[in-house]
Formats: sequence, structure tokens, C-alpha cells
Amino acid sequence: MGAAYPTLDDILEEDMHHWYTKFMKESPSGLITLFELRTMLDMNGMTEEASSYVEQVFLTFDMDGDGYIDFVEYIAAISLLLKGEINQKLKWYFKLFDQDGNGKIDKEELETIFKAIQDITRSYDIPPEEIVTLIYEKIDVHGEGELTLEEFISGAHEHPDIMDMLGKMMDLTNVLEIILNGQPKRAII
Repeated sequence: MGAAYPTLDDILEEDMHHWYTKFMKESPSGLITLFELRTMLDMNGMTEEASSYVEQVFLTFDMDGDGYIDFVEYIAAISLLLKGEINQKLKWYFKLFDQDGNGKIDKEELETIFKAIQDITRSYDIPPEEIVTLIYEKIDVHGEGELTLEEFISGAHEHPDIMDMLGKMMDLTNVLEIILNGQPKRAII
């Protein structure tokens, strides 16, 4: 067996000073740029959708919109993804999916994100079109072709299969592992 790397839960339980030191070692400026995030994730050869997805993840982590992820944003993002309440995660997913920022998710936005996730994870089990069709059949009860935040959250709660699918599709622990440990690992379930 190879060397054992700490899990994200182990890392979260570490002394904050130690974690800050680790962050500063990886990002001596104390800030992560979009370029640095793409470099950490080894984005060479990725599709345009995958690159766009990473940019959207970056923008949602960059909570103050200054173009950098600082240590506080970094900790907040990791804490949300790993320890956040389900409604907090659903709100974050919605923000990630709503690429044009109009307060609604349309089918194209959702499909683009799911294609990008599959390109990054290299997991193509279910075609994104099928996932989007299933979500909209169950959640878009008015047939408008768009979902508001309220529809998205209530629909996810009312349909455990949708909630489970979103949880699996949006599992970013492998991305966080790469950022924290500097190398790819399999996703933690």
C-alpha cells in the first residue's frame, strides 16, 4: 500500500494554526487565483465545460468577489461542503448552477454543469441529458423550463432520489483533496 493521506475530516480537526501554515505553504501569497486553482486541478486538456465549471466553483468560493480565495473563504467553503446543513448546500448548488445569475436555473445551465463535472471526474455513468430530464420532470411542476431557488430546494427535499443524485454529482471532496494534498485521490463517499 502507498502512503496514507489524511481525510478531509482529519484535516478539519487539525489545529487551525497548522492548517493555516499548510495553506500558506501551498499559496505563499495567502490567496488562490483562478489560474492557481486550475493549475492545482491539472486542467490541461479539459473541455471548455470543465474549465467553465471550475471557474464557477471558484466564483462561488470567492465570497467577496475580489478575484481571490483567501484563507477565510477557503475554510468557509470547505466547512460548507463537508459539514454544512443540507439547505446551505442546496443554496450553494443553486448558486453554482445559476451561471447567468438571474435567480433561476434553466435546463442548459444544469446540463452544462453536469457535463463539466463528468469531464473532471471522468465518470460518464449517466448522460447529463437524462439527469436533467429526470430533475425537471419531478421538480419543475409548472413546466416552465426553469427552477427558482425555492422550487429547487423543495423539490430536492420531496424527492430523495434527486437529493441523492445531486449529492453524488456534486461531491467535491476529490477536488478538495487535490487542493489540500496536492495530488488526486479517489472521492470520499
